[in-house]
Amino acid sequence: MTSIASTSPVERIARVIAAEMLSPNAEGAGDLGRPVSEIVDTIWPRETDRALAILRTLREPTMRMIEAGQAAGDDPARVWSAMVQAAIAEAPALAD
Repeated sequence: MTSIASTSPVERIARVIAAEMLSPNAEGAGDLGRPVSEIVDTIWPRETDRALAILRTLREPTMRMIEAGQAAGDDPARVWSAMVQAAIAEAPALAD
Protein backbone atom coordinates (compact mmCIF):
# COMPACT_ATOMS: atom_id res chain seq x y z
CA MET A 1 0.00 0.00 0.00
CA THR A 2 1.13 3.52 -0.76
CA SER A 3 1.74 5.75 2.26
CA ILE A 4 -0.73 8.59 2.75
CA ALA A 5 0.73 11.90 3.95
CA SER A 6 -0.82 13.83 6.80
CA THR A 7 0.58 17.22 5.71
CA SER A 8 -0.06 19.10 2.50
CA PRO A 9 2.33 18.79 -0.45
CA VAL A 10 2.94 22.55 -0.23
CA GLU A 11 4.11 22.30 3.37
CA ARG A 12 6.28 19.25 2.71
CA ILE A 13 7.97 20.86 -0.29
CA ALA A 14 8.45 24.17 1.55
CA ARG A 15 10.05 22.31 4.47
CA VAL A 16 12.44 20.52 2.11
CA ILE A 17 13.44 23.81 0.46
CA ALA A 18 14.07 25.39 3.87
CA ALA A 19 16.01 22.37 5.11
CA GLU A 20 18.15 22.23 1.98
CA MET A 21 19.22 25.82 2.60
CA LEU A 22 20.12 25.13 6.24
CA SER A 23 21.27 21.56 6.66
CA PRO A 24 24.98 20.76 6.84
CA ASN A 25 24.13 17.39 5.26
CA ALA A 26 22.69 19.22 2.28
CA GLU A 27 25.65 21.61 2.19
CA GLY A 28 23.53 24.41 3.57
CA ALA A 29 24.42 27.09 6.10
CA GLY A 30 26.25 24.81 8.51
CA ASP A 31 26.36 25.19 12.31
CA LEU A 32 23.45 27.39 13.33
CA GLY A 33 23.60 26.89 17.08
CA ARG A 34 20.33 24.95 17.25
CA PRO A 35 18.81 21.99 15.43
CA VAL A 36 17.96 22.61 11.80
CA SER A 37 14.51 21.07 12.38
CA GLU A 38 13.65 23.88 14.84
CA ILE A 39 14.68 26.53 12.33
CA VAL A 40 12.77 24.80 9.53
CA ASP A 41 9.65 24.84 11.72
CA THR A 42 10.01 28.62 11.85
CA ILE A 43 10.93 29.47 8.26
CA TRP A 44 9.14 26.95 6.03
CA PRO A 45 6.09 29.23 5.56
CA ARG A 46 8.38 31.68 3.73
CA GLU A 47 9.01 29.01 1.10
CA THR A 48 5.40 28.31 0.17
CA ASP A 49 5.58 30.42 -3.01
CA ARG A 50 8.47 28.26 -4.26
CA ALA A 51 6.62 25.10 -3.26
CA LEU A 52 3.54 26.23 -5.18
CA ALA A 53 5.69 27.01 -8.22
CA ILE A 54 7.05 23.45 -8.12
CA LEU A 55 3.57 21.94 -7.89
CA ARG A 56 2.30 24.15 -10.71
CA THR A 57 5.14 22.85 -12.87
CA LEU A 58 3.93 19.29 -12.31
CA ARG A 59 0.44 19.99 -13.67
CA GLU A 60 1.50 18.83 -17.14
CA PRO A 61 2.83 15.26 -16.99
CA THR A 62 5.33 13.83 -19.43
CA MET A 63 4.53 10.75 -21.49
CA ARG A 64 6.61 8.62 -19.10
CA MET A 65 4.56 9.92 -16.19
CA ILE A 66 1.29 9.17 -17.97
CA GLU A 67 2.45 5.66 -18.86
CA ALA A 68 3.54 5.02 -15.27
CA GLY A 69 0.18 6.24 -13.98
CA GLN A 70 -1.74 4.03 -16.38
CA ALA A 71 0.34 1.02 -15.39
CA ALA A 72 -0.24 1.66 -11.68
CA GLY A 73 -3.89 0.61 -11.76
CA ASP A 74 -6.96 2.29 -10.29
CA ASP A 75 -5.76 3.31 -6.81
CA PRO A 76 -5.26 7.11 -7.00
CA ALA A 77 -2.47 7.01 -4.39
CA ARG A 78 -0.56 4.41 -6.41
CA VAL A 79 -1.14 6.34 -9.64
CA TRP A 80 0.19 9.54 -8.05
CA SER A 81 3.19 7.77 -6.56
CA ALA A 82 4.01 6.05 -9.85
CA MET A 83 3.78 9.30 -11.78
CA VAL A 84 6.02 11.16 -9.32
CA GLN A 85 8.54 8.29 -9.36
CA ALA A 86 8.56 8.48 -13.17
CA ALA A 87 9.24 12.23 -12.96
CA ILE A 88 12.13 11.60 -10.57
CA ALA A 89 13.52 8.95 -12.91
CA GLU A 90 13.55 11.52 -15.72
CA ALA A 91 15.99 13.75 -13.83
CA PRO A 92 19.08 14.41 -15.90
CA ALA A 93 22.25 12.74 -14.70
CA LEU A 94 24.40 15.24 -12.87
CA ALA A 95 28.02 15.51 -13.87
CA ASP A 96 30.40 14.48 -11.09
